[in-house]
Amino acid sequence: MSGFATVAAAHEKTNEAAVLPWMKTLFERKAGESDQILLIVGNNPELFSAKIYPFERRNNRWDLMLKPIDASIGRNGFALPDIKREGDGRTPSGVYALEYAFGYLPEMHTKMRYFQTTEDDVWVDDPDSVDYNKLVKRGHTKAASFEDMRRKDSMYKYGIVIAYNANPVVRGLGSAIFLHIWRGKRKPTSGCIAMSEETIISILDWLDPSRKPIVMMGIVDTLKDMLKK
Repeated sequence: MSGFATVAAAHEKTNEAAVLPWMKTLFERKAGESDQILLIVGNNPELFSAKIYPFERRNNRWDLMLKPIDASIGRNGFALPDIKREGDGRTPSGVYALEYAFGYLPEMHTKMRYFQTTEDDVWVDDPDSVDYNKLVKRGHTKAASFEDMRRKDSMYKYGIVIAYNANPVVRGLGSAIFLHIWRGKRKPTSGCIAMSEETIISILDWLDPSRKPIVMMGIVDTLKDMLKK
């Protein structure tokens, strides 16, 4: 049994109580065909601390698979829906698919599609580029700015691409939103969601593309407002 599954089993008896009524309603209305949800919740739109709640639908109920996980988000907190812009230091609110995993190692223990990054791989954050918010090779783009995907630190050693501003890509609405390893528990990101290395390894072990995993994220008020739309 994996580390994630072992801990999840220990909390089996309290899983049902962990799903608050508004969460259950949100999942019923917004999860669609997904059976795995990473619910990422902040309490204040301007703070960069958040909690991750990994939920899985089993036997027609939503179970919390682990106790809430500490995470860091953008240095300026969550952007309200449709307000996220390139370079604003905010994490987008909303519901998005988890596309694929990436990292430095030749392979990773995960069911997710995995891409090993090299020093030639960059993610374009130049809104004026035709390659905006895309993973490309360094020598194949004329973008004025981009993010190195093979960093000199461990921040992108393990990562997961969130399908934000992806279909279609809209210029200036933000780019390169990932789940990745944090610089430290009390350190914000530029817009991504960061956590401990141990945590992201456990999440990668748990995620299953056949269950159509998604993220739902924002402050509590924003998530509750989604129920009205």
